[in-house]
Amino acid sequence: MPYLNVKLSAAPSAETSAAIAARLTELTASILHKKRELTSVAVEYVPPGQWFIGGDSLADQNLITFFLDIKVTEGTNTKDEKAAYVSHVFSAAAALLGNLHPTSYIVIHEVRGDAWGYHGKTQEFRFIQGKIL
Repeated sequence: MPYLNVKLSAAPSAETSAAIAARLTELTASILHKKRELTSVAVEYVPPGQWFIGGDSLADQNLITFFLDIKVTEGTNTKDEKAAYVSHVFSAAAALLGNLHPTSYIVIHEVRGDAWGYHGKTQEFRFIQGKIL
């Protein structure tokens, strides 16, 4: 049940949003082994003139960047899976967005199972329920 929030330094585009959401959902399912039907992706846009790297706006640098913040349940992925995910997401973003600044961040937050959930039940509840049945 991952939650992904991606910010792009570009003009808003329904096509770009759909392409990013589809690719992130695919990578999250295939590399991190998360259920596609529970993967939630929010796409936000920041004008390049309002995003700065090294003190210079991306508009002045004529580059695009992104920031992906993903939340997954703690302990459900290995270091190798997370490293592969970061690498593949960066490559996919470069392919989709083009002129990508190398300082584009991907942060995987591992949240304790008792601290989040969906449909009114925590991930820890689901884990324990699965052990009982």
